[in-house]
Amino acid sequence: MNEYIRQTLFKETYRQDNTFELIASENFASHDVRTLCGSVFTNKYAEGYPGRRYYNGCEFMDEIESFAIDSIKELYGCKFANVQPHSGANANTAVYQAFLKPGDGILGMDLASGGHLSHGAKVNQSGKIYNAVSYGVDENGYIDYDQVRSLAREYQPKMIVAGASAYPRRIDWSAFREIANEVGAYLLVDMAHYSGLIAGGSYPSPVGYADVITSTTHKTLRGPRGGMILWNDEDYSKRINSAVFPGTQGGPLMNIVAAKAQCYREALDPSFSEYTDAVVRHARTMCYEFHRLGVKTLTDGTDSHIVLIDLSDKQRSGREVADELEKRGITVNKNGVPNDPRSFIETSGIRIGTAAETTRLGNDADDKFREIAQTIAEVINGTTT
Repeated sequence: MNEYIRQTLFKETYRQDNTFELIASENFASHDVRTLCGSVFTNKYAEGYPGRRYYNGCEFMDEIESFAIDSIKELYGCKFANVQPHSGANANTAVYQAFLKPGDGILGMDLASGGHLSHGAKVNQSGKIYNAVSYGVDENGYIDYDQVRSLAREYQPKMIVAGASAYPRRIDWSAFREIANEVGAYLLVDMAHYSGLIAGGSYPSPVGYADVITSTTHKTLRGPRGGMILWNDEDYSKRINSAVFPGTQGGPLMNIVAAKAQCYREALDPSFSEYTDAVVRHARTMCYEFHRLGVKTLTDGTDSHIVLIDLSDKQRSGREVADELEKRGITVNKNGVPNDPRSFIETSGIRIGTAAETTRLGNDADDKFREIAQTIAEVINGTTT
């Protein structure tokens, strides 16, 4: 190995081993998942799908991809799946291409309210190619379903996008389904942040409500960096698969597909439900401690792994708090809050996630998460010594 690369790898390994990782979109993949990411599967090109490849020598590529598809269908109780997307954003892009034409309307969650770039943000291709309109949250930080319905009636979008990047509460999939039916729109659910919790039964499943579901495979699912698409209507299969390949991607990353299969099997183990329940409980433990110490959390709690701290009434910005916490060995990310008075560079919030440290500390680490919350509160309140 190149010496510079070896040293950098060592330093990053040391950093991860010696800091509290509270980035909500991160987790610690298992040794088996990481082994498959670096396996001989990375050497093989496999454009196409099982039984329909453009290259010879794909017998075992067919086997591992088929196994991944069967595993994810078992995990989520869906009928069809595509495991080739390189990321959640790629999965969303493929779904848009499969169901929409340029200029068609999409209704997604506002980035400033907790949505994702790929849900129609103006700086993203989803907001440039399509006519994107955004819904937000009410004064208490909850999704404003009345606003969603009103905007859907007014703009008649071709697709409604449910799901978020920074929203701590349960999302009412049935409400979104009802609104989509009312205006004749497709319903896309991006469950990237919640997919592991859903697999473990710790968060409501959108299967049976959404026309199409996308997700990443890391975050709470604890797999490799990648994406996936789920659906139940066989009539959608050709358009979705064609939109992934050859529509938006070339050959799949077969090492990552193999690692996805492994993470799906890990999530099917009964112990995974115990893990996801602990992830949510640890997040609530932190919320309770923040409340006790006078630190405001959006929606005054959480139903997931996400805790959003509102600093709009504090002197320190999200950037300043995140930088100070990093010096103390705690990694979080600055995050905007609804009606944020600060710039997106500074922000008035920080986002915290409990998935990674629950993996590392175990399912009964409430005391440790309480202690971490106390340190974060000290930095926010300026009571550090």
